[in-house]
Amino acid sequence: MPHPVMPNTVPTPKVAATSRAILAGAPFRRLLGVRLTSQIADGWFQAGLAGSLLFNPDRQSSPVAIAAGFAILLLPYSLLGPYVGVLLDRWDRRASLSNANLARAAMVLPAAALLWSGAQGLGFAVCALIVIAINRFFLAGLSAALPHVVEERKLVPANALASTLGTICYSIGLFTAASVVALGVVGTDRHGYGFIAATAALGYLVSGLLARRFFRRDELGPLAHERTTTKLTAAVGEVFRGMIGGARHLAQRRKALRIMVLQSAYRLLYGVLTLAVLLLYSRYFGHSTDRAEQLSSGAATSMGQLGLVVLSGAAGAALAAVITPLAVRWWDARRWLSGVVAGVGVVVLVFGLPFVAPLLLVAVFLVNVASQSMKIIVDATIQRECLDEFRGRIFSVNDTAFNLCFVTGLFVAAVALPPNGRSALGLVITATAFVLLAAWYWFATARATSGAPAPSTSAGTTPLDPTEPAATEPLHKP
Repeated sequence: MPHPVMPNTVPTPKVAATSRAILAGAPFRRLLGVRLTSQIADGWFQAGLAGSLLFNPDRQSSPVAIAAGFAILLLPYSLLGPYVGVLLDRWDRRASLSNANLARAAMVLPAAALLWSGAQGLGFAVCALIVIAINRFFLAGLSAALPHVVEERKLVPANALASTLGTICYSIGLFTAASVVALGVVGTDRHGYGFIAATAALGYLVSGLLARRFFRRDELGPLAHERTTTKLTAAVGEVFRGMIGGARHLAQRRKALRIMVLQSAYRLLYGVLTLAVLLLYSRYFGHSTDRAEQLSSGAATSMGQLGLVVLSGAAGAALAAVITPLAVRWWDARRWLSGVVAGVGVVVLVFGLPFVAPLLLVAVFLVNVASQSMKIIVDATIQRECLDEFRGRIFSVNDTAFNLCFVTGLFVAAVALPPNGRSALGLVITATAFVLLAAWYWFATARATSGAPAPSTSAGTTPLDPTEPAATEPLHKP
């Protein structure tokens, strides 16, 4: 994994001052509060779902069934996500953020009740699907609103703070849920997991009320003159044309397009690693061959171990928030992203192949450094490259690709890995794929850089994106 060396020309105090300046902005702090309360609730709700699927002694789901559970929750929204983006570009985002979480607070309760009762059929799947689908809408709205609460030159560190603190709060939700199970506060049966899921309603309610209280109408965009005023029924007919316009806009922003492709391919491989880790911790590490002993204590132990995995991932995300803005200033996004993706391949081999739980925690930490670094840079690149009237659509397209590729990776792992997740060949192939992906991005961006015109500083152009080398194309081509 590459280790950046800080030159004397970029002192650390300047970076710290930038972070303090971002947090000093009241609008950013308010939007951050809306995000963090919601993402803690995400951790609680999804811990209840995952616990029932993975760690309930009464049911031992197959790897394919686990992947199918993720697909049921993610794919329907993934197919509709771009259309939701059109709505984000039409509606007041303050109202969208508030109403989204108030609706989730209402939908969590029937989902938790069905989980409590053990009735995890079609009704439960629909309720859980709605909660997860609204979450993607909510996160896309947050990303599209961020340029309205921070200056453009601060978008990279602002993304580092917002997305990383959000990941940490989501991890806190997962960890606290895992801890109450491991400590025996709640049981490992359907009642315990139903109770954990129900607590999410409180977090969503608070987040929705904060969004309504903290911001004025139109404060988060899009501005009134940027929104169409046609009726919603007529807007449905405009969705397809709007998506074509968004696709054309994205095609003109090659920098944003390339980095979205990189993240999508990375998420496919990340999905493979995710299912492998879940299977290893739920069915391999520390599990007795005695079925009765496994049923009595294995589920609580596994949830406790999963809590350590969550903490390791959160620590990696926190480190990414610190080093990513520095890395793109010392080097540039091309070198940093290529290096961390290739580094993941090395990490998987060195720390994954021994199949030892403590070493795997180190791997989770380092892989999440790379994942969070990529998210920070991808979000900032989309925000800088794409005009505001298209951002909602493009963030929704990005979320759709994010989910589709992640679920695809889960199914690849479900079919290719053994039931307990232990496969040396699988890890070697996955590690090699990370290295090849890094090589592709390095050479693709090298060709783009070498063939780009010299940057223009004439009137009407936007300053160069600091996450790219100085000799790249201008942000907005004529």
